[in-house]
Amino acid sequence: MTGFLTDDFMLRTSAARTLYHQYAEQEPICDYHCHLSAKEIYENKPFTSLTELWLGGKNNGALAGDHYKWRLMRAHGVEEKYITGDAPAYERYCKWVETLQTAFGNPLYHWSHLELKRCFGIDLPITVQNQKEIWDRCQKILDLGAVRPQTLLTHFHVRALCTCDAPSDDLYWHKKLADENFPIQVLPAFRPEVALHPEDPRFLDEISALSRSAGVQIHTLDDLKSALTKRMDYFAQCGCRLADQSLFTPDFSQRDPIAAEAAFEKACRGEMLSSYEFNAYQSELMLFLGREYYQHGFIMMLHLSVVRNNNSRMYRELGPDAGFDSIGDGISQQSLASLFDTLDSSNELPKTVLFTLTSGDYEKILTLAGCFQQSYPGKIQFGAAWWYHDRKDGMEHHLKLLAGMSLLDNCIGMLTDSRSFLSYTRHEYFRRILCNLLGQWMEDGELPMDFELVGGVVRNICYANTIQYLEISPASHDDMGKSEQVFI
Repeated sequence: MTGFLTDDFMLRTSAARTLYHQYAEQEPICDYHCHLSAKEIYENKPFTSLTELWLGGKNNGALAGDHYKWRLMRAHGVEEKYITGDAPAYERYCKWVETLQTAFGNPLYHWSHLELKRCFGIDLPITVQNQKEIWDRCQKILDLGAVRPQTLLTHFHVRALCTCDAPSDDLYWHKKLADENFPIQVLPAFRPEVALHPEDPRFLDEISALSRSAGVQIHTLDDLKSALTKRMDYFAQCGCRLADQSLFTPDFSQRDPIAAEAAFEKACRGEMLSSYEFNAYQSELMLFLGREYYQHGFIMMLHLSVVRNNNSRMYRELGPDAGFDSIGDGISQQSLASLFDTLDSSNELPKTVLFTLTSGDYEKILTLAGCFQQSYPGKIQFGAAWWYHDRKDGMEHHLKLLAGMSLLDNCIGMLTDSRSFLSYTRHEYFRRILCNLLGQWMEDGELPMDFELVGGVVRNICYANTIQYLEISPASHDDMGKSEQVFI
């Protein structure tokens, strides 16, 4: 019998413990996809409460926070005023504790405890009985003013992170961080999300913002392409390595440039598109984007099978990214193969990371990726267990399939995909699961008891593969160990 959340948490074998403590634990982090704010990182303001860190809320009128937690609180029947509203901070915190204390099996249960332990040195179970003591101990540390975005990133040994930025963004805060030689690389990621989705209520506003930022009058689809290219040029100058977009179930096999042009003009008039027009538009624009990503050296990230903003009433009240998205249907093999093959035929298929919310598509994506692997180790990546799958069994399932159907040693590892500065414990969670899996295979005789060999794979997955894939140079401070509870 073992204690709760010990140093050997989730590490069931001696080999797993050796792999984690000697090969994974001290590796830096390259968080290649997150939703952190470059502005918040630059301003580096102290966090004022555990509620702000855990739940977030309205910031200058915009909603920002951890929608994983918001969804769980709604499932517990908590009123919205305690979730994203303006209820007092301590009352909101107590509602979160009440929700979490019996959330057994949910990754948030472990993540939240790890966040307390790693940042505040608190080992207490998060329960209603302990909530006052936890709050008081955290508040005492927070009142010192040392818990800030930059100190949290340093504490978690983050080497680089990539944000998500609209093409119209001026990247002012990214440039400020670069100009001041902030030791952690905060790189923009090009995300033409809204431009790909004419059904999005923000579509016309984003086209107008893109027009202003690029200095291009956008009346036709060619105008849109010209504006996007200019913004990609600008993003590249600011250190961009990645381009990201999420899609539901696109049909990239429907090709009709004339219909795509007509669809764009129709969307600009605020008119609804037919299914055929919608698919023709997305196909034409994604082919254009894929070719431009190749020319700019951007990695193409595709997040597939997500249905956004299912609850229209709550969308009107809170806006996007508030926890009302869900898993959609799988993408057809024909659709994805059509996109890849067309780009590959002209040798313009960029490095690509494929994520999906539909776990039934895992084998489909892995086998399709294998058809386009060439010239670079792991050129087409099967992205980490994403969103609803970044729980323990989801990560294990993902890793086993990747190992069984491709080459695990090419994997670029974990990402946070989060708006929370505490979310870097998710990397620890992933690393423990990875080491436990490989350690068990070693103990079972399925792998040799060669720690340098297996440990080298662990290090590659945790960090080395990621910076090589993104073409980020290691820095001298990569040799520094991770700090221990710097705020205590």
